Amino acid sequence: MILLLMPIIQIILFGFALSTEVKNTEVAVLAPSNDVASNRIIDKINASAYFDVVARIHKPDEIQPVFRDAKAKLVMVFEDHFGENLRRTGKAHIQLIADATDPNAATSFTFYASNIINSYQQELTGSNAIPYQIIPEVRMLYNPQMIGAFNFVPGVLGMIMLLICAMMTSIAIVREKEMGTMEILLVSPMKPIYIILSKITPYFVLSCVNFATIMLLSVFVLKVPVAGSFISLVAVSLLYIFLSLALGLLVSTMTNSQQAAMLISGMGLMLPVMLLSGMIFPIENMPVPLQWLSDIVPAKWYISAVKAIMIKGLGITSVLKEVGILSFMSVVLIGISWRKFKIRLE
Repeated sequence: MILLLMPIIQIILFGFALSTEVKNTEVAVLAPSNDVASNRIIDKINASAYFDVVARIHKPDEIQPVFRDAKAKLVMVFEDHFGENLRRTGKAHIQLIADATDPNAATSFTFYASNIINSYQQELTGSNAIPYQIIPEVRMLYNPQMIGAFNFVPGVLGMIMLLICAMMTSIAIVREKEMGTMEILLVSPMKPIYIILSKITPYFVLSCVNFATIMLLSVFVLKVPVAGSFISLVAVSLLYIFLSLALGLLVSTMTNSQQAAMLISGMGLMLPVMLLSGMIFPIENMPVPLQWLSDIVPAKWYISAVKAIMIKGLGITSVLKEVGILSFMSVVLIGISWRKFKIRLE
């Protein structure tokens, strides 16, 4: 499988996932005047391969909920009487409000949106003697200073916790098999589910120490603030740690050697976490099958929740979807591990 299957998986993932292009970025539009000029620009934005206009909002109070609910990454705000101002004075303004939790992506799609606006401006100028000027004003939300650590700290946190936790527990049960002590566990009065949970407990404590260390470095060394509830961040992280340990334990119940367990939990998880979690490359840029595949990567949902709480300053109610999915994954993984646990040695 390593010699034949791994190259195929790598070329597919690297070929389709490694893309810095901006595609299918969700855009919401606030156009109070709803005139011909603003609608022409909206149509040009929607016709572009870079953007999808997913919502029309009607008042400024709706801008924050759009970002909070992750419905859009860019909001275009046309000034009042946009078309009339452009026609009478030759000048009009459009505000581009971007979700800058990923500063590289925000820079890219605001640049593309500005270019589309400029192209419409040139069309108007080419057919009229009056030089028109449409001024895009860019505002970066959540990360106005465009600090890169705001993006990679949640991603690295999700990757490190998953890989370290999974590798720790992946050798927990298989080591008992290799050392010949599994017989003692099997003849003990403990039920299989208790053996599985007991293998998770010490590593759960160690993982909590790792999480605390990473958070201290992130806040005091990298200067990444915790804008939202710290308790909510800890609660989601503990759930993610438990899920990661359960994933490693599943690997441990399905393998017969520590080398195989380490190989699966290390190499087998690293590529999906790096490429399909959204920590480096935007998921919406990928083909639809890879977007579906990314939904089963736990790090995707954890990174999304951490960005919402840590960077955007949202509460636990804003990440209930992510929490529900991570909880469901945890129950499924523990259930499969329990079913796969063999009470008799071969």
